[in-house]
Amino acid sequence: MSEPASRTWQMTVRDRVLIAAILFAVWALAIQARLVWLQVYQHDAMLSEAATQKNRTLALDPRRGDIVDRRGRTLATSVDAVSICAIPNKIDQPALVADAVCRGLGDCTAQERDSFVRRLTQNERSFAFLRRQATMEESARVAALNIPGILMKPEPRRYYPNRELAAHVLGYLGTDYNRGLAGIEQSYNSKISGKPGKILVEIDRRGLAFSRVEKPPVQGDTIELTIDANLQHIAERELAQGVAENRAAGGSVIIMDPRTGEILSMANCPTFNPNEYQEYPDEQWMNRAVQGIYEPGSTFKIVTASAAMEEHVFTPTDLFDVGAGQIRFGPRVVEDTHRYGVLSFTDVLVKSSNVGAIKIGLGVGAERLGRYVRRFGFGERLSVDLPGETPGMLSDPGQWSQSTLVSVSMGYEIGVTPLQMATAVSSVANGGVLVQPRIVRALRRGDTRTEVVPLELRRSINRETAAELVTIMEQVVERGTATAAKIPGHTVAGKTGTASKIVGGRYSKTDYHSSFVGFVPSRQPAFTILVVIDSPHAGKIYGGAVAAPIFRRIAEAALRYAQVAPTLNPAPPVLVRASAEASAPAGLIHTATSAIAPQVDVVSGPPTVPDVRGLGAREAARRLARLGLFARPTGDGIVIDQDPAAGTPLAPGRACRLWLDRVGLPLPPSLPNQ
Repeated sequence: MSEPASRTWQMTVRDRVLIAAILFAVWALAIQARLVWLQVYQHDAMLSEAATQKNRTLALDPRRGDIVDRRGRTLATSVDAVSICAIPNKIDQPALVADAVCRGLGDCTAQERDSFVRRLTQNERSFAFLRRQATMEESARVAALNIPGILMKPEPRRYYPNRELAAHVLGYLGTDYNRGLAGIEQSYNSKISGKPGKILVEIDRRGLAFSRVEKPPVQGDTIELTIDANLQHIAERELAQGVAENRAAGGSVIIMDPRTGEILSMANCPTFNPNEYQEYPDEQWMNRAVQGIYEPGSTFKIVTASAAMEEHVFTPTDLFDVGAGQIRFGPRVVEDTHRYGVLSFTDVLVKSSNVGAIKIGLGVGAERLGRYVRRFGFGERLSVDLPGETPGMLSDPGQWSQSTLVSVSMGYEIGVTPLQMATAVSSVANGGVLVQPRIVRALRRGDTRTEVVPLELRRSINRETAAELVTIMEQVVERGTATAAKIPGHTVAGKTGTASKIVGGRYSKTDYHSSFVGFVPSRQPAFTILVVIDSPHAGKIYGGAVAAPIFRRIAEAALRYAQVAPTLNPAPPVLVRASAEASAPAGLIHTATSAIAPQVDVVSGPPTVPDVRGLGAREAARRLARLGLFARPTGDGIVIDQDPAAGTPLAPGRACRLWLDRVGLPLPPSLPNQ
């Protein structure tokens, strides 16, 4: 090869090597620059992305605190459940995974399977729920499939063991376990829900978890209610029977301790099961007792009479000429159902004369009557415990026309709630003090119990006026429109009410609110009980014929349950051993009513059989078992008799027969002018 040719070849090789070296250098610099960019400038971002791909943080819902009644019986609690979750961006074949999950669950519908596919195809998401709060068996079957990208998340489920019992008081939860949507679950959600924890899960490249670290959640507070589960059951049972017997649209019952404002029972009909509230119409979720507004009718005459006596406008013996049973205001005519002629102030209430109430209201005047309407708590929200409470409807008394004054005097043109009416009448029962109604008795956190102190809002009337009004209300039951509310052995004070409902903008001639409100025993009251029945259609419409018998059945059962001694012709004292346990339910009756408890003389001697009459079967059996006796109950409801009788010498191992019955009487004939 000639020298020029050799030199040309060498130059070509050199150029190619140089170009290759330059390209290699550029490539190396590019890699170095990329490494510098990723490891220096993008260091934090890359670490975050790596952690996101490797780690999953799941929130752990804390166990919600229980809700219990005043005696510690569980009304709402939480049970273990597991939610089935997915990591969509780790799933390549959503349809096949959805089919596999459905096979594991065993009860998938076509719609649910399609929803799984939709959630799994959202590849941009790093987390999705497939089924919330699955049972332990369902979640175990799916977990056993070991599907990449499918995780199990512990998530407790709320459970109401007594189903419909106190449903409107308790409320319910939505799909978000830590969000109450109604009742105590909503109003005390921040206390009940506790503090969440979390789970840190590490996954491999196939999407399978290989490590987890948990920070446990903090359980929520337990809420102790003023509700007594036994009284709640009595109220719901008798209300449901009353609504059915009267072919009514619904109703409400409130049982309250008038001295403390504690609500012992709050029942509504129709009701629902909070475990599956979605299966019921929305209108059944409404708590009629605090959200339902109605015109009270004649029960409101208590307020009119209170204002007249407190302001010394009239006395109980003043006479009123109610004439032919009607009174005219321009084109408007208001009538009584009977022609009474001349009635005393007392008999205006006893006979429930609309004409007499109007004359009393006109004598009091709009300004003074409006002031007492406010004093009794109407037109304002009274409780802090239940969400959704309405203040009712009350126009400015300064703007009342004469027609409005006439209407308000007899319980029209004013909208009240059952809670307001029960609270107002309780203030008469306790001597004239308006006490804030409450349904939460205490909060428990661990071993610490914080009790809610009763709150006196203001004085509605003085003691003398309250005492006079109690005497009049006793006569309403004894010889007036509410004789169906009489209870043998006890004095009862109360008032009936019947008010036409507004239907289509006009007062209906077929739909009414029939009500009765009273307290028993009248002079040392243990219970204020309100019964409101919406639209009875069984032929009876008056509060004395519809609501008063329901009041009687509830009151009789409640008095027996609380073992309140008769106030009329009381039985002789029962002799028991000094070690015998008090039979009245602990904490049910306020200490101020202790004077009405049965008289007990403590004697020494051999042990004797306790008196378990008035108790439920379970509580009676428990007390007998403590003494070595066996209970043999017959029937259902409250113990009405026992064998051997109370006071019989105790023989351990002996059987004690218990006869139980639902306390109550059939509806009486319709009573006039209520």
